[in-house]
Amino acid sequence: MSDRLTHVADSGEAKMVDVSAKSETKRIARATGVIRMKAATLTAIVNAQIKKGDVLGTARIAGVMAAKKTSELIPLCHPIALTDVQVDLTPDESLPGIRVEASATTVGRTGVEMEALTAVSVALLTVYDMAKAMDREMAIGDISLAYKSGGVSGEFSRLDGRDPAPYPESSSSQ
Repeated sequence: MSDRLTHVADSGEAKMVDVSAKSETKRIARATGVIRMKAATLTAIVNAQIKKGDVLGTARIAGVMAAKKTSELIPLCHPIALTDVQVDLTPDESLPGIRVEASATTVGRTGVEMEALTAVSVALLTVYDMAKAMDREMAIGDISLAYKSGGVSGEFSRLDGRDPAPYPESSSSQ
């Protein structure tokens, strides 16, 4: 990887990177994140007892929609023709909370890392929004790129897909 930032012009101004000379390749990115909450909140989500409705289904759709809008949300991101976006939400009693994983795929000249990260972020924010009346202590975190492939920089895997460290015990009152 280069030490030079590609989104900064020689003058120091932010700029969009010209990707027209790059080859089109299949590009895949996977991102992850979590939202920690009270055990009772997780139970209510899993048992469809949140007044706003189906939290997991709504968050999944929100994540997909967000990936498709990434270039409108993040300055200097290229609009990308996504060929696939998947968002999975998994309840995890050990947090307690929900783990989110999103993947984005395209065939193009630039990567889809930001689309996967945006999908995770918005899915987590949607869970918070839908359950905040029950638990305002929820905490979103650990959002990171887990994997990417394609393009000149090739493949990247954060610790071969393993978590960098065990998740700490929830400090929220149960």
